[in-house]
Amino acid sequence: MTKIEWTDTTWNPVTGCTEISRGCDYCYAKLLSERFRDTPGHPFENGFDLTLRPERLQQPLSWKKPRMIFVNSMSDLFHKEIPVEFIDRVFDTMEAADRHIFQVLTKRSSLMKRYLERRYPRSRAPRHIWCGVSVEDLAATTRIRHLREAPATVRFLSIEPLLGPVGEIDLKGIAWVIIGGESGPKARPMDRRWVIDIRDLCQRENVAFFFKQWGGRTPKAGGRTLDGVEHNAMPLAAFKH
Repeated sequence: MTKIEWTDTTWNPVTGCTEISRGCDYCYAKLLSERFRDTPGHPFENGFDLTLRPERLQQPLSWKKPRMIFVNSMSDLFHKEIPVEFIDRVFDTMEAADRHIFQVLTKRSSLMKRYLERRYPRSRAPRHIWCGVSVEDLAATTRIRHLREAPATVRFLSIEPLLGPVGEIDLKGIAWVIIGGESGPKARPMDRRWVIDIRDLCQRENVAFFFKQWGGRTPKAGGRTLDGVEHNAMPLAAFKH
C-alpha cells in the first residue's frame, strides 16, 4: 500500500533516476533512497543510482485483487539508460495483468511517445494502462503536447510540484489532472492563484481534477482542501474498467 492519495499501491521494477528539470530539485524518491546508501543488504544500498530490478517484474501478476498501481514511483520508466527490452517486459506484465489499472508517469515525454508509437503502431495502449506526464511550470508544458500525440487511451497530468503558473494549457485528450505542492525542508511555495486557474480550466473542459496537497515541510503540512473542499475526481475510465 502507499500514502499517495491517487493510487492504491506502487510497483518499482526500476529504482533510481537522474535530474531532468527543476521539478527534480528536491525529489522525494532521491532523498529517501540516499538515506540508505552503503547500508549493506538494504534495497537502496546503491542509493538513487539507476537500478533494474528484474525480480520484481512479475509482482502485479500475483496480486489477485484489482488495484490502481503507480508504476515506478521511485524512478522514471523512460529514462534513456533503461534498455527498451526491459521496458518491453514491464509492458508485457501490465498487458497480462489487465485486472489492474497501471498509472505510468514520466518527465521524459518524447521518449514515452516514441516507445508507445513503436509498441502500438496500429492501435493505442490498452485502456487499463494510463499514461501521464509530470509538469511543474510553463517550461515543462511541452510534455503535454508529446502526451497528446502519443497513442495512449487514458492520458493524465501530474502537475506536482507546481512551481509556477502553467498558462492556458491545452487539455484536449487529457482525462485527469492532479495538482500538488512541493513538500520537504526546502519546499518551494505554491501560489493559490496557480491552482485556481488550473481547477477552473478543468471545470470548463470537463476534465477530472484531483487536488493532492498544498505541501510544506511535510506532505500533509498544508492540508489538501481547496476553498474548503477536497477534490478527488478520477477519470471515468477508472469506473468503467
